Amino acid sequence: MDQAGGRGRTAVAAPAGGTARRIGAGAAAVAIAGAVASALGYLVPVLGARTLEASDLGALATVLAIAGIAAVPSMGLQIAVAVHRARQPGAGAQRAGWLTAAACTALVALLAPVAGPLLDVPATVILLLAVYTGAIVAAGRWLGELQGDERFLLLAVGMAVQAVGRYGGLSAGLLLDAGLTGSMLIGTATALLIPVALILLTRSSAGTSTGLGITARQVFTACSATLAMLVVSYADLLLARALLPAAASGAYAVGTVLTKGAIWAPQVVTVLALPRLAHGSRRALLVAVGLVTASGAVLVTASALAGGLAFGAAGGPDYAGLGRYAPVFAATGALYALVFVLVNAQVAAGSRWPSAPMWAGCVVLVAATTVVPHTFTAIMWCATGTALLVLVATALMPNVAGQRGLRPSPPSGTKVPESD
Repeated sequence: MDQAGGRGRTAVAAPAGGTARRIGAGAAAVAIAGAVASALGYLVPVLGARTLEASDLGALATVLAIAGIAAVPSMGLQIAVAVHRARQPGAGAQRAGWLTAAACTALVALLAPVAGPLLDVPATVILLLAVYTGAIVAAGRWLGELQGDERFLLLAVGMAVQAVGRYGGLSAGLLLDAGLTGSMLIGTATALLIPVALILLTRSSAGTSTGLGITARQVFTACSATLAMLVVSYADLLLARALLPAAASGAYAVGTVLTKGAIWAPQVVTVLALPRLAHGSRRALLVAVGLVTASGAVLVTASALAGGLAFGAAGGPDYAGLGRYAPVFAATGALYALVFVLVNAQVAAGSRWPSAPMWAGCVVLVAATTVVPHTFTAIMWCATGTALLVLVATALMPNVAGQRGLRPSPPSGTKVPESD
């Protein structure tokens, strides 16, 4: 259990009731923070559509897409640090955090001479985007420390800080009618405050770190798994855009809103379970899988009972007639939500290639959509089948924890949750 300062776990367990209340409060706070982040992220393009000219709006959408892809390492860094921190309370990740952020900043900056003319985005905006991305990625280190220490209330605050820093400045610039470059400048300045705020929140410093530092391989493994999850869950949307007529691809995009909702709705479960998964707790894995399965079952059932309402809420009344397909899209998301749990368990166990089934799934999906009829329903069922295959392949991956020295012994004076 957490000490008052949040560093490490004492040998004396807290009462079960207190633990349940703490976890429940943490779960609620993390869920609320996630909802706030999603709402703020949605606000930026809405404001852009109302304040920018069409050309600048397209550039803003491109910038947001690049930022979303480039910021994937932030989540990967958070997962890697959380796992490492759970195994070694107090272990430092300063070097890994700053190096990961610097690498992402440099990568986006190097794209400026090519991406600017190709995507019709001013080079100044791309360079601002590089700094903006680096600040967001750097946040993953502190969020990972809080998650690994099971300080979930502070983690929720940190998530809110990252969301406000990521989207607040951009929103303010658009509300002030500062234009694309001006809004990006304000957004970057605000994003640079994220690391400062998180340092104050976590009171982290190099002098208090103990244990072995995190390795580049650990960060790379978590980042690649996060990227693979993003790609495989969006692949059907991209294929539908490429293979279907405009109207059908638009309808398919509405369906994928239900898929994404089913994927991310139960992710708070994985956030809370990850520190215990890092200790090889089978009970934590079973509970997480059970809760995510229950969430998926509820969403699929609700989609079956009110599919027209679900499609209408996602895309408007014109799409309500497609409600009979809602359970299939929800089922695809529910399957990928389970994949996300198992992949996190593999990362926590030290698996070398947890992303392999997802990359293989991308190949299978592309191959399947080339041979089936290019219709709405064919691509939909290919996506669901791929999700099921990826889930089975991920579930069959061996757990290598404890076989290759991947689980370091805890420091003396700490108690590690037992594998059940």
